Amino acid sequence: MRRAAALLLLVLTTACSSNPYLEQSLKPAAQRHENKEWFEKEWGKPSGSSPRFWGGEEWTYYRIAGGTERFLGGINPHDCEIKLYFDKHGQLDDYSYSGC
Repeated sequence: MRRAAALLLLVLTTACSSNPYLEQSLKPAAQRHENKEWFEKEWGKPSGSSPRFWGGEEWTYYRIAGGTERFLGGINPHDCEIKLYFDKHGQLDDYSYSGC
């Protein structure tokens, strides 16, 4: 049941996503259940982390994903928030992102 709910959440997250480049990176990592050490090596240290209620950890990365031009010059950056959810064993369980 729990696995089906996680799969449904992953499908909904994937269906609602709008960043194919980020999906190309995150989806295979989720399928391989990459661990925290792999993400730290490939992506660097997270911007923040917090414990999950049922064990494990949530990592948050913030990236600048483009921007819009200001009226009088300059750019307003678009912030991309990427959340990685790790299980008790330190393996990627799920992910989400917004503003990307």
